[in-house]
Amino acid sequence: MAPLRYLIVGSGYRAEYYGRIAMMYPELFRAMYLCRSEEKTARMTKNTGCPATVSREEALAFGPDFIVEAVDRSHGSDVSLEWAEQGFPVMAETPVAASWAQWKAVRAAGRRGARIVCLEQYHRYPILMAGIEAVRRGDIGQPLSCYLSLCHDYHAASLLRRMLGTAGESYVMHGIAQEHQAAETDSRCGAVLDGTMKPRQRDVVHIAYASGKTALYDFCPIQYRSYIRCRHVTVRGDRGEWSDCVVSGLDAHNQPVRQYLLPEIPARYRILDDQALRDVRRNWRSEIPMDTRQDEFAIASMLLDMGEYLRGGPSPYPLEEALDDAAFWLHLQEAVTHPFAPVGSGIPE
Repeated sequence: MAPLRYLIVGSGYRAEYYGRIAMMYPELFRAMYLCRSEEKTARMTKNTGCPATVSREEALAFGPDFIVEAVDRSHGSDVSLEWAEQGFPVMAETPVAASWAQWKAVRAAGRRGARIVCLEQYHRYPILMAGIEAVRRGDIGQPLSCYLSLCHDYHAASLLRRMLGTAGESYVMHGIAQEHQAAETDSRCGAVLDGTMKPRQRDVVHIAYASGKTALYDFCPIQYRSYIRCRHVTVRGDRGEWSDCVVSGLDAHNQPVRQYLLPEIPARYRILDDQALRDVRRNWRSEIPMDTRQDEFAIASMLLDMGEYLRGGPSPYPLEEALDDAAFWLHLQEAVTHPFAPVGSGIPE
């Protein structure tokens, strides 16, 4: 089968992922960038090895099977809608909407038949897939509550829905934002070893679902890159608990058992496996490993599934779920800016 061809609209840090993935799996993918300036095209080609252009005509001549929208968050939905309304399938970076007005416009487009898929990848990190599958199998019994201090906003919404099984449920949030100083130790450009302190906002939000299940969202952006801040997840059920990389529960004879989660690659995606991912599995540790290579695998698995979607199969991440994620984020923003005031899950008129 011929490699999937996608046009990447964007030239930022996240946009580079899609070019690197295409170069990593040339038998599966071909990619080109559409940028706004010659300076950006030169940078993207240098950083990823993929061709880039400022010419829309040249981009269309590349013959993309679909568009990857990877522009800044505030303009993402505009770009997605522009290409979708021209008949192109679109894979949109998160979130699919950054305001309620954009949210309603994207929902309306979806109801008109626009093919928009969200590139929400966190649930496809191999280590998180393993934990979510353990919960789905019933290894901790019925999930009841979750403490999530692992990722922000719409990513958290996606994970909570899977970890607790709360798809379609209404909820009420109560939140608070706190600012504190924190030492910088890591960055996109490498380690920071000069003791720099910066103010950071930490958001803490309690979510009560209609079913009685609860979640506590606790996140500060420094957790993404830090040698002194970890990321954590705890899902408690009536017969056990998933805590970071360990699942504790009861067997059929009510004897306590424990399993250590490994970031295994599902058989469907073994074609994407490589030594870097094998090294992650080999070097087990109790904290959740959330490295760049797992991120690239997660995205690549969704790009791979896009081929099936184009042939009439299921969406790798349905627009309805992506809209739920975006709504959760918008509600969460309201909750932390109105401390302790209840924020419901309704959509404003």
